[in-house]
Amino acid sequence: MDRAAPPVTRFAPSPNGRLHLGHALSAIVAHDIAKARGGRFLLRIEDIDGPRSRPELADEFRRDLAWLGLEWEEVPAQSTRLARYAAAAEALRQRGLLYPCTCTRSEIEAAGALPGADGLIYPGTCKHRAPDPARPAAWRLDSDKAVTATGPLVWEDALAGPQRVDLSGLGDVVLVRKDLPASYHLAVTLDDAADGVTLVTRGADLFAASHVHRTLQALLGLPVPRWHHHPLLLGDDGEKLAKRRGSPALAERRERGEDGGVLAQQLRMQLLALGT
Repeated sequence: MDRAAPPVTRFAPSPNGRLHLGHALSAIVAHDIAKARGGRFLLRIEDIDGPRSRPELADEFRRDLAWLGLEWEEVPAQSTRLARYAAAAEALRQRGLLYPCTCTRSEIEAAGALPGADGLIYPGTCKHRAPDPARPAAWRLDSDKAVTATGPLVWEDALAGPQRVDLSGLGDVVLVRKDLPASYHLAVTLDDAADGVTLVTRGADLFAASHVHRTLQALLGLPVPRWHHHPLLLGDDGEKLAKRRGSPALAERRERGEDGGVLAQQLRMQLLALGT
């Protein structure tokens, strides 16, 4: 990435639940960095989460962002990009970098999988055995082969500085899910490249995922952005805000008549207090 060039950032929500303050913070970070440097702020709807995706929420997201006073350019949603995901996965299969895995989560837990930076580290149960054709299979990245193929890699975070790629705390991550055409790791890496994103802004909880994404960029010959992992907003219980934990929705606050511009400024002040 040319640091002197105006950055291209993005906000990429999934329409499987309403946006909350954590999403607002992420959108504001991406928006403000781009606008302050004469760049572009993109909105991309990540809508391939099967039956959990609710198309009507995409319109709600747009209303939420406008209420916050943000301006954006919208790029094609993930559901229009399935052929690209399939082609990338097939290219990796042809190089022997993916293998099928039929394990369920309970089987992985029973195998004594250890916790890692992105959930349980897969113990490699299916790595050296023929898959059962009667069972649905996900496709995992063979991290050992990937490291051999790429050699040493680095990536840079705007706040944390240069990082050496290390997949040991992640294991063989899923790139093609059993129920979806791509995992988050594969889809977001391909999407950011296709959209010309040069600065990937997201929460610090996704810091470890960038090791995978940098690896995929090297394997697939994709451009390498910089990253900016901002601190998370926490609830009163000290846990990060999340849809599944019932964090208050932006739409509820908007519908109650709150001033979105005032809320956005309050979030910016919180960012300053967090030292970003």
